[in-house]
Amino acid sequence: MSATVQLPWWLAMLALGICALWLLQNLLVPSARWFLRRRANRLIERLNQRLALRIPGFKLTRREVLVDRLSFDPRIIELVDRLSAERDLPREQLMGDVRDYAREIVPAFNALVYFNSAYRLARRLVHALYRVRLGYADDAALERLGPESSVVFLMNHRSNMDYILATYLAAERTALSYAVGEWARVWPLQQLIRAMGGYFVRRDSGDPLYRRVLECYVQMAAEGGVPQAVFPEGRLSRDGRLGPARLGLLGYMTRNFDPAGERDIVFIPVGINYDRVFEDRSLLLDARKLPRRSLGFKLRTTVEFVARTSWQALLRRRYRNGYACVNFGEPVSLKAWLRDRVDQSSESGAVRDEQLDQQAAALSDVSRLADNLMLRIGAITPILPVALVTRVITAEPERHFDASELVVAVKAVQEEFEAAGHRVYLPRGDIAYAVDVGKRLLRLRGLLLEKDGAITANPAEFEVLSYYANSIAHLPYVENRLERGADFDTVEHIAHADA
Repeated sequence: MSATVQLPWWLAMLALGICALWLLQNLLVPSARWFLRRRANRLIERLNQRLALRIPGFKLTRREVLVDRLSFDPRIIELVDRLSAERDLPREQLMGDVRDYAREIVPAFNALVYFNSAYRLARRLVHALYRVRLGYADDAALERLGPESSVVFLMNHRSNMDYILATYLAAERTALSYAVGEWARVWPLQQLIRAMGGYFVRRDSGDPLYRRVLECYVQMAAEGGVPQAVFPEGRLSRDGRLGPARLGLLGYMTRNFDPAGERDIVFIPVGINYDRVFEDRSLLLDARKLPRRSLGFKLRTTVEFVARTSWQALLRRRYRNGYACVNFGEPVSLKAWLRDRVDQSSESGAVRDEQLDQQAAALSDVSRLADNLMLRIGAITPILPVALVTRVITAEPERHFDASELVVAVKAVQEEFEAAGHRVYLPRGDIAYAVDVGKRLLRLRGLLLEKDGAITANPAEFEVLSYYANSIAHLPYVENRLERGADFDTVEHIAHADA
């Protein structure tokens, strides 16, 4: 009863392909998912035992579930219905836009990617480029925060390295979720950022539907207890100064906040500074509205930088790029901040039953909260060797300093800051060594000139020197304003005061 059945070769290959596809979809892929999910769950269990802030269940929810929850949020549906009537557009078309926006925004957090691949890459990269230091962190205060607290890390924005540096230093405390600009929406960076829990923001979008979807996601993440990292300045500092806050994301987080509810929002100020910012010249060009350098120029500059760094390494004269330092400030509870404002009003004669109205009014004016938080960020900005040296040099740009004069002048600035309560990072605890570090980095870049043992500013590079001096220009005024309960004024005010 046996017989040979002959099939065309293309039909046999098609059958083998179908079998292979079936095995892949029903055996291999599910097995791989099970294996990776098991590893991720074990990793999360270990991490939650040692992290100051546990990984919330919201971050571990499947992405498609979050996209569905966001797309059908009642506030979004209400806006869709209104826009459909106003613009005479099909409701299905607007809901399709909502779905696209939700998929664009919602991340796909992967603990294995974040704490294994990304952490190790960030650690190697920042240590290859900088001498990394954690200036100050109140870990005990973080550990005292309960699961009902939604933590938001607010950082000044000096460099695109901020993402990598903060991820590395915060990984021992929590998993941060970043708001990232559209510049990062390129393959494969886009996929990596999503896997690390980051979400993308169209900074200047005027579409009310997109803004509503973004607002609902930010509030949904805050209610889910996701530790978020936000740059309130909204963009990189163009001139090195600390800028005023832009109120978009802060406004979303605090809108509809219930001071009497169970959940609190806790803000952690974070100060970041570098002895060298790789984008400094490009940022200064942008500040002056000058055309950006061509791609050829950028490539040539990159090749020259790599070649020069390699040559310095061969001669054992490579000193990396100085220090990168991060300070984590004291947590600020939104509930406590609102209570303080109500208490101050009560002392001036307001009656007790008006407290809720006062708190609502304080929340509606989110700029007051943003100003206070920017003051706190400014107060903990790390003071590094290059910032100290450039502050002295730019104050007297035509003066020629010998080695001892420069040390004395920098020491006077250091004592001024420390008397005001600011933390100055001195490598090895030695002011002379700190001056030598700052001086060496600036000389290697041609920002300082040395002749007959005397140091002076390079007139052609004075703008770059000022960029680094500006990173601490606000500090003499921040402490007094915080003590008076004042708000953060504009960059122009600080610049005027510094002059």
